[in-house]
Amino acid sequence: MKKILNYIFIVSILVYSSACDSNFDELNTNKVSATSIDPAFQLNNAIIGSAYSTGTLIYEIGVVQQIVSPNSGLLTGANYNQDNRGVTDDSWQAYYRNVIKNTKDVISQIKEDPSRENLYHMTRIIQANAYMVLTDTYGSVPYFEGGVGYSQQIYLPVYDSQQVIYTDLIKELSEASAALNPSGRIETADILYAGDIMKWKSFGYSLLLRAGMRLSEVDPTTAQSVVQQAFQGGVILTNSENASLKHDPNYTNPIGNLLNATEASNFYLTEPFVEYLRSKNDPRLPAIAITYVGAKSGPEQTPANGTYAADVHVGMPMGNDNAGAVKAASDLGLASFYEFAQADRRRLAKNTAQNFLVTASQNYLLLAEARQRGWITSGDVESYFNAGVRAHMLQLGTVDEGSSIALGEIDAYLSANPFDSSKAMEQIGMQYWVSSFLNGPEAFANFRRTGFPILQANPYQGREVEFINRLTYPNSEISVNSENVQAAISAQGADNLATKVWWDK
Repeated sequence: MKKILNYIFIVSILVYSSACDSNFDELNTNKVSATSIDPAFQLNNAIIGSAYSTGTLIYEIGVVQQIVSPNSGLLTGANYNQDNRGVTDDSWQAYYRNVIKNTKDVISQIKEDPSRENLYHMTRIIQANAYMVLTDTYGSVPYFEGGVGYSQQIYLPVYDSQQVIYTDLIKELSEASAALNPSGRIETADILYAGDIMKWKSFGYSLLLRAGMRLSEVDPTTAQSVVQQAFQGGVILTNSENASLKHDPNYTNPIGNLLNATEASNFYLTEPFVEYLRSKNDPRLPAIAITYVGAKSGPEQTPANGTYAADVHVGMPMGNDNAGAVKAASDLGLASFYEFAQADRRRLAKNTAQNFLVTASQNYLLLAEARQRGWITSGDVESYFNAGVRAHMLQLGTVDEGSSIALGEIDAYLSANPFDSSKAMEQIGMQYWVSSFLNGPEAFANFRRTGFPILQANPYQGREVEFINRLTYPNSEISVNSENVQAAISAQGADNLATKVWWDK
């Protein structure tokens, strides 16, 4: 009897186990969790990731002497002309992790899918923009093997020279811009242009124009050919076409976020920038700046004592640490260095401010230079120049209504500061500097290419170089991908702030 009971018990367990296992896979499958993602959303992640990192405020924007901080530690950078590898890696990490990783994956998924042809070419354009920033910042970088650790298991990518990278960037931008098809599928999920293919074309050709102009000193023949191609393709020439990231409370502007948080009272407009705008009676100074009159501390920088008045703004002199800034403020009769002018964090530097990748103003000024060089034959230099100045002044009002400049003020400025053909390149370069305010990577690149604006070397006594020409490689790359990094350094030059990138002649 005992054996029979044991047998019945074992059979019951087996039957029960079989019943429990029935449809087990189906029951344990999450039917609401995504198993794939539309590559259009990955492109959106790459677009969002294209916003300029906070590190550009410490380095690139400081190099061109628009904004600096007197503080050291994490904020050491162009304020002291010293290497700070805790910050120089910001753009590297941001672009490889948030842009290149996504664009390379999207391209690998849809390259052979004719139904997503437009998305493929849009992705190539965003990727080209990211790589242009990376190579302009560091020089040689992983290009062909960069960002494919997941898809191709290349974890130690080879570095490519800037000359090789630019050759391929020009090819990519030329092909992608030309191939975008308004009759093809419209990618309505696109957060940059809502799938407007003609605007994407203009964006692509605008980047091609920028790439061509980068070669002006190192390969003028190729530069002229590329610029002509971009111009004929059609570049951004209205503010409604500007390639800008529209930030909101969920996806904030990194620079604006920094200036509205822990570092709100630590960054100031520089003396060279403020004085240039003031010397021209430029209406952009009150549109950009705010001074907190009588402020002796950060908490005293309140809207109640803030003023936009141009005659009140005083820029912080270059080359000061915290103690130096205290003395400089005292020498100028200010209550403290907290009374130096700042980029207004409630208008242009708010955390929801747009992040401009390419603008009509920048394009007009590049076309003015191209016309001056004789590389294009349509239009005249003065008209392009004036259009560039006008477009930037109008652009400020698209960021915040409080920074709007009246048409009458714009006309008065152009009348009082007329274009002078004998100083064409200088005037164009100076206006490009102002037009690229808060676009650190582009202002930094154009400054090195053209030599404008004409700036005095940072006088800080502990500086490592007079002018910063590139940023240094991340410590993580040096320790992990050391063989390829050393090969790049051997070919390019020392991994320091003084070494020039290929096109910087």
